[in-house]
Amino acid sequence: MSRAKEIAKKNALRIKRKKRVRGSISGTATVPRVTITKSNKYVSAQAIDDVAGNTLAAANSKTLELSVTKESASKTAAIIAEGLKAKNIDTVVFDRNGYLYHGVVAAFADALRENGIKL
Repeated sequence: MSRAKEIAKKNALRIKRKKRVRGSISGTATVPRVTITKSNKYVSAQAIDDVAGNTLAAANSKTLELSVTKESASKTAAIIAEGLKAKNIDTVVFDRNGYLYHGVVAAFADALRENGIKL
């Protein structure tokens, strides 16, 4: 199997997991959905009110000049938590966006918990 086919299969499986997860969760104004997106260079996250279609808080490791590491995911989560606390939100629904729950994704979720946000 060529490298391109392997990458396409990996992405297709992630999209399949993403659709399965998103079918069962949704965010509201009081309990928003926090989603994480990662690439080979950056980590970004946002808190979304799916009912109104608004982004309540957002953070990106590119603007913080960080790379994709557990530490940068923790700093990104701290910024998201700060934005949520400013809007008096302490409970969220976590959307891992089809990524496996380990490494950067798990570090992000743990950092949210450490900053006082309930998942």
